[in-house]
This record gives sequence, structure tokens and C-alpha cells, in this order.
Amino acid sequence: MNIDPWPAAPELPRPIIMDQRWTDAVFLHWRIPEPVAASFMPPGVVPDSFDGSAWVGLIGFRMQGAGLGRGPGIPYFGSFTEINVRLYSREPDGNRGVVFLSLDASRLAVVLAARAAGIPYVWSRASFAGGDAVPPRELGAAGMAGPQSGYLVRRFRGGARSDFAVVPEFDIEATDSLSVHLTARFGLHSRFRGKTLYVPNEHTAWPLYRAHVTRLEDQLVRAAGIEVTGAPESVLYSPGVRTQFGRPRVLTRAP
Repeated sequence: MNIDPWPAAPELPRPIIMDQRWTDAVFLHWRIPEPVAASFMPPGVVPDSFDGSAWVGLIGFRMQGAGLGRGPGIPYFGSFTEINVRLYSREPDGNRGVVFLSLDASRLAVVLAARAAGIPYVWSRASFAGGDAVPPRELGAAGMAGPQSGYLVRRFRGGARSDFAVVPEFDIEATDSLSVHLTARFGLHSRFRGKTLYVPNEHTAWPLYRAHVTRLEDQLVRAAGIEVTGAPESVLYSPGVRTQFGRPRVLTRAP
């Protein structure tokens, strides 16, 4: 296996605008043609391809304790389930990020605030379905498989649905180049009022494990405008990381 070192996160521009923790993360990824991904890129960035292909991800996780600045988590509104569909982007200088096509969450106030900032959140019934993560040191010698972790999404008014779950294999760490490429991301690119913005974040290396899919019935990727077929080529699980977001910067402006 090709073991890729985890890249160091760039220094986060101050001030810190948000602090949060992401837990029970499930990553499902499919190859897609680079021209398909390119059609969704904001001005000034291109698809960040790997092994000759662009990649689309369906990612579910639990947001916990999100708060403004370095302050404490906001009660109720700072903890919720999120499921997103995303692509991978790169600036001319090589700086990498993600481009979100959709982000489903169950907190209406969060959805409205994020949409006002140009982030494509969707108000949905979104929930976590599974057991809590089991650290490897707590697993007995008889078996290294963790509990099933999955996510359910039901958009309102008969919209798209998603239902997926995996079982992580805690004895198989994911340190290969593709896994690092898909998860070592320290910012997002988005369109906002005629500009392309980059919103940076920093976090430690994801503790990543191989996983196998136990359930997958998804409509979110197609609803975002991308067709995929077959099983995902990359399936990963992480107990989670803590992250902070820094001051956004303008990448391009509309002419």
C-alpha cells in the first residue's frame, strides 16, 4: 500500500470565526469525469483530480458543539447531523479545497444563515443511525469491526432521500494516497455575490479506517446534478476531528 504522509494544514488566518467538532464521519466516493466536475467549479478554481479522475463524495457526520470564535458551543443549534455532496477543487497555486453541491441539515436557523452566506444548505430531516464509535484500544482481540454507522435524509415536500450505512474495520487504517487526497482538505471554495471565496479551516489528521457498505440508497448525488453507478470505490470511516475556521479571502471577483 502506498502510504502518504498527512500534509500540514496551512496557518489559519485570524481571527477564528468558528470552532466545532465533526464525529462519526462516513465518506463514500465515486470516480467521475473531470469535465463533469469542472462544470460545477466557481471561477478561479479547477477540479483537483486523482488517478486521472475527479471524485464526488457523499459524506455524513455529526456536528457537535459548534460555536462562534473560540467561544463555547451554541446550545441546540450548534449540534446537528449533516450530510453533504461535495467535489474537490484546486487553485492555480495548488491550494486545495472542496466545493459543496448540497448540505442537508435539520436546523432551519443554521440552514437559513448558511444560505445567506452562499453555502447551499438544504433543510431536511437528517439523522444519525448507528452506535457510537469504539476506539481501537477498546476493541477485544476477537474482532476489530466497529458498530454500524449510517445516516438518513428526507428532504421536505417529497424531495430527494438518502439512506446509507457502513461498518468500520478498525484494524485497517486508511493511509493510502487516495484517502489522504479526499480528506486532507483545509477550506472550501464557494460563490458569493459575484465573488469566489475561500473559507479556510484547520484540523488534525483524520483517524481514518476502511469500512464496508451495509446499506446504500441515495438520491442526493443525482439531485446535485451528477450521475454515478455501482458501489463507491472509496469507503472510509472516522471517529472524528475538531476543527476551526478562519477569516475568508476573496479569490476572484466578477468582472
